[in-house]
Amino acid sequence: MLNKSKFLVGLCFLILGVSTVVNAQQLVKIESKVGDMTAIVREALERVTEKEVKLVFEKGTYTFLPDFAKQQYSYITNHGNGLKNIIFLFENFDSVEIEGNGAEFIFHGQVAPFQFKNCKKISVKGLILDWDIPFLFQGEVVAIDSAQGWRDIRPLTDGYSWEVKNDQLYFPNIDGFSFNELGSTLAFDPELKRVSHGAWDVNSNPRWVEKRSNGILRFHEFLKQYPPIGAILNSKGEKEKNRYAPAFQVLQSNNVLFEDIVIHHALGMGFLFERTQDITIKKSGIYVPKGSDRVVSTIADATHFANCKGDILIEDCTFMHMLDDGTNVHGTYVEVDHIVNDNTVRVALKHFEQMGFQFADKGDVLWFIQKPSPSRTAENEVAAVKYINDRYSEITFKNKLPSNLSIGDILENKTWNPTFTMRGCTVKDHRARNIVLKTPEKILIENNNFSSMMSSIFFRGETFYWFESGAVGDVLIQNNNFEYCAYSGMEHAVLKISPRLGTGFDDTEVYDRNIRFVNNYIETFDNRIVWADRVDGLLISGNTIKQMYNAPSLYPKAPMLQFMNCKHVEIVKNSYEGKNMRIIEKDEVSSQTFKSKANKGFKIRK
Repeated sequence: MLNKSKFLVGLCFLILGVSTVVNAQQLVKIESKVGDMTAIVREALERVTEKEVKLVFEKGTYTFLPDFAKQQYSYITNHGNGLKNIIFLFENFDSVEIEGNGAEFIFHGQVAPFQFKNCKKISVKGLILDWDIPFLFQGEVVAIDSAQGWRDIRPLTDGYSWEVKNDQLYFPNIDGFSFNELGSTLAFDPELKRVSHGAWDVNSNPRWVEKRSNGILRFHEFLKQYPPIGAILNSKGEKEKNRYAPAFQVLQSNNVLFEDIVIHHALGMGFLFERTQDITIKKSGIYVPKGSDRVVSTIADATHFANCKGDILIEDCTFMHMLDDGTNVHGTYVEVDHIVNDNTVRVALKHFEQMGFQFADKGDVLWFIQKPSPSRTAENEVAAVKYINDRYSEITFKNKLPSNLSIGDILENKTWNPTFTMRGCTVKDHRARNIVLKTPEKILIENNNFSSMMSSIFFRGETFYWFESGAVGDVLIQNNNFEYCAYSGMEHAVLKISPRLGTGFDDTEVYDRNIRFVNNYIETFDNRIVWADRVDGLLISGNTIKQMYNAPSLYPKAPMLQFMNCKHVEIVKNSYEGKNMRIIEKDEVSSQTFKSKANKGFKIRK
């Protein structure tokens, strides 16, 4: 545990934030010193008077505590809103440039490392981010009794913080904050540092926790799925408290570059972008430190893009050990709550982690999606937005609303959708999916290496629960290597297309369009490769699939390729190498426009 009294000496070194102005760009040089650097950085930024600023860090280790951080109430999509301790806050700059020179930033406690708001240009290079104590509980499973409902865990202590009090476990036990339950809990392979084969997500809340001999903790709790003996069990706390803030949050900004950034831990996502245009992440990584006994890096997604536009590029990056997706690109659906007049509608944000999110602004063009059809129909330009509170807003349009608009219909922002490219990346050894994609603009996924606990590439627009839009329309997935995918206990596929619509929507109507899955190499221990529902235009061509026998099959009776409610599916020149022929299965709707030719190792189930 850090001794805060030692870090008060950092206040004596404010002179280290040397500031000069050259060609209207204010240059701030900061040197590494022992002690809490938070006040030094905050006061250096407060002295910036120009609209363009450049921070240059001497290579070294910098420690940041929450005590003297800038406090500000923050709306952070897919995280918990609230008063946040912000270390680096940049608002309303024409240009922000950070030159890290390989500096290592060590954060302590509940802090939000970086927030960028309304900046016209951002460049951050050469930084390593970590926490002194991760917000996780981790231990080895040494015994289980499913009949009596307990499991024995040998907890890790070095570098972790927890305590048993009143027969309950509390962690991370830092600065007065602890989770009240284990919450989301998952088993990991101790040698490979990836989720255990066939593992299930568990929401853990033991009846009581018992201290045993030799430092063992016995958790008294009946589970549907118990972890294997020897597995590393990792917990991240209860659902509504375990996403404090991302390492980097970028809102309403333009022209963003992150290069040579490594994130070893974060109290939420790695990179989060909201209503931001033109973003590049290159030569960066998210993974646990080399030699560490940790199995988890970020608490949530490596990268996440909500209602962005322009071009997004992720190139030559490595994302590992996260507790959620490698990337998620999506818009946001809002629900019609009340029709105010012919031009104005009141809408509601629906998911608790969307509260306060800016869905639309004047000049944006919105699509109307009216039940029962999930298709985009009429569109209209926004004339004004009146925010009522963090859930509700009134949107006034230039033209009249559709005459048949009803309560419960949804709106989607047409203006804020990006193109997306991922190339030359490695994404593996983490919970959930490699990529989740929901944008109608052009998508290119090429020359990557993927391994996924759940589906590797996942298309799921949904008017239910997450309310993340939307349907894709131009996707090319080519020349990628897929190895050991879909090893969760729950059934998944290498490529899964599965819209999830709320009550009142037609769950047979086509949703996604024009997806090409070509020239990929796939090594699989199980059956499912493509599992598609409600797609119009799906080409699966030139893929090589090789059966591996390095892990037991989880769903041996599943078809390798399955299509439901699809149109214009083409299966061309794919090859399968394995002991037995593999099944292509299609329903009656998909059969009407289905084409298959020159495939090896497959048979079509009638």
